[in-house]
Amino acid sequence: MAASPLTALPPAVLVLAAALVTALAGRRLGHLVAGLTTGLVTVWVWVAPAGTHLTGTLFGFDAVFFQIDPFSRIVGLVFAFIATAAIIYSWATDASERQTAYALTYVGSSLGAVFAGDWLTMVVWWELMAVTSTILVWDYGGKAVRAGFRYAVLHGIGGSLVLGAIAWHYAAVGSFLFSAAPGGMVGTIPQVLAAVGIGVNVGFIGLHAWLPDTYPRPHIAASVFLCVYTTKTGVYAMYRAFPDGHLMIAYMGGAMAVFGAGAALLQNDMRRLLSYHIQSQVGYMVAGIGIGSALAQAGAFGHVFNHILYKSLLFMTAGAVLYQTGEENLKYLGGLARKMPVTAAAFTIAALSIAGFPGFNGFVSKGIVISASHYTFVKGPLVVGEFYTLELLLLLGGVGTFLSFIKFGYYAFLHGPYEGDPVTSAPRPQQAAMVLVAALCVFYGVFDGALFGLLPFDVTDEAVVHHVYHTYTVPHVVEGLALAAAGVVGFAVLKKPLSKIGRVPDVDAGYNPLVFYGTRALVHGVTETYAAVDRAAVGLADRAAAVRADPSLLSRFRADIGGSIFILMLVLGGVLAWLGIV
Repeated sequence: MAASPLTALPPAVLVLAAALVTALAGRRLGHLVAGLTTGLVTVWVWVAPAGTHLTGTLFGFDAVFFQIDPFSRIVGLVFAFIATAAIIYSWATDASERQTAYALTYVGSSLGAVFAGDWLTMVVWWELMAVTSTILVWDYGGKAVRAGFRYAVLHGIGGSLVLGAIAWHYAAVGSFLFSAAPGGMVGTIPQVLAAVGIGVNVGFIGLHAWLPDTYPRPHIAASVFLCVYTTKTGVYAMYRAFPDGHLMIAYMGGAMAVFGAGAALLQNDMRRLLSYHIQSQVGYMVAGIGIGSALAQAGAFGHVFNHILYKSLLFMTAGAVLYQTGEENLKYLGGLARKMPVTAAAFTIAALSIAGFPGFNGFVSKGIVISASHYTFVKGPLVVGEFYTLELLLLLGGVGTFLSFIKFGYYAFLHGPYEGDPVTSAPRPQQAAMVLVAALCVFYGVFDGALFGLLPFDVTDEAVVHHVYHTYTVPHVVEGLALAAAGVVGFAVLKKPLSKIGRVPDVDAGYNPLVFYGTRALVHGVTETYAAVDRAAVGLADRAAAVRADPSLLSRFRADIGGSIFILMLVLGGVLAWLGIV
C-alpha cells in the first residue's frame, strides 16, 4: 500500500460518506456538505501527483483500489467539478436532500470505477453505478419508475456481459490488473463481450434506447447528474478494454454521431432531444478510442471533458425552462429569451459548444477527433489505413448537431411569444451554476492550451502524436463555419416539415412489447406446465389409492393410468431437455 495521505481515503469513499451525511443532515446543511465535499475532491484530483495509488486484495485477488494516471485524472476531475455545479443547481430547483444523497452515491460509484486500477475493482463500482443511478431515477416516482426498471434490466444485461468478459480475460491472463495486459482485453470472445457490454453504457446503435427513454423522466436536477456519468464512464472503460483501438468501434462511433444527431432533430421533448445528443457526442469519443492513435485518444478524452461541461449546461437550461414554465414540449414554448435572458445566453453558449463553433470548447476537442480521422494510422492488425469515411460521418454528425440546436433555440427562446402563465427569470442559484459552467465552455474554447494541459497526450508535440494539432488554423475555422452555415440553411429548408413531426418511435417500441409479452407468455407457459404436471400427479395418486381400496378397479383404470404416466413422462422429459439435462 502506498504510504500517502492522498490514498488514505479515496475520493469515492469520501463522496459516499458525504451522501450519508447529506441524507441525514436536512436540506440546507445536506446540500452544503455535498457541495463542499465534491469541491474538495475536485481540488484533490487536480493536485494529486500521477502514480498515486492504493493497492490491496479484493475477494482474494490483487487489486488497485485507487490510482491516478492521465486518463483517470481528466475524467475524475470533471466528474467532481460538475457534481459541485449540479449540487448548486439541485438546491435551486427544490431537490430534496434524499435525491441529492442518491445523486452523490451515483457520483461516488462513478469515481470509484474511473479511479480503479484493475478490472475486478472497476466492475464492482460499475455495478454499483448501475444500482445507484437506477435508484436516482426511481426516486421521482410516476413514469420514472417503469423507465427505471427498463434502465435497470438493460444495464444488468450489459454489466453481466462485461463481467463475463473480465472472467474470460482473467482466465487468459491470470490477473485482473490493467498492468498485466497493457493491450486491453485478451481474446476475441472477451473483446466482443466487453464491446457489447460497455456498448450498452455508451449507447451503441440498437443498445441506446434507454437514454431517451430514461433521462427525460426524473426530476430536472437528477437529469443533470444522469447525463454525465454512465456514458462517460463507459467511454473510459472502452479505452481500458481497447487501448490500441479497433476499426469496428471507430466506425460505430461515427455511426452514433450521425444517428444520434438525426434522431435528436426529430424530437420535440427538450430532454429527449438532449438525450439523443448524448449518444451523438459520445460517438465522437468512441470514434477517437477506436482510431487508437495518441491524437485520437487525446481528442476522445478532451471531448469527454468538454462534453460534460456543455451537456450538463444544456440540461440545466432545459431544466430552468421546465422549472419556470412547466412545459417540456418545444411546440408550446417560444419567446423566452426576453423573460429568461441569462438562461437563453447560457443555452446559446452550450449550443455553440456542442455544435463545435469556433471560439467554444467543443470546437477544440471535436476538431482533434476529426483531425485524427483524417490521417492514415496503423497500429496493430485491427486498425489499419485511412479513415476518410469515418471523417465524413463525423462531419455529417456536426451538421446534424447544428440543425438540432438551431431548432431547440428557435422554438424555445425566439419563436413567437410564450402563451402560458407569466414567466420570470431562473432563480439566482440556478443562474450561478449555469454561468459558472458556461464560463468554462468559453474559457477552454478560447484558451485551448488550458485543455491541452489536461489531455493524456501532448497534441502539440510531434514526437508524441505524429501530427501536431493546431486549433485555430484557417482550414479548421472554415470547416467550423461551413458546418454552421449548412446547419442554418438546412433548418430553413427543413423547418416546415419538422414542425409537422410528432413523437418518433425508436427500437424500444419494438423490443419493449416483445420482451413484455414474451416474458408473460414464458411465465404463463411455465405455470400451465407446472399445473398440468401437478394435475397428472394428483390424478395418478388418487387412482392408485382407489385401486388399493378396490383392486377390481385396476382393469378399468389401467389404460387411464398408463395414459397419465405417459403424459407425465412426456412433460418431464420436455422440461429436462429444455434444461439441458437430457
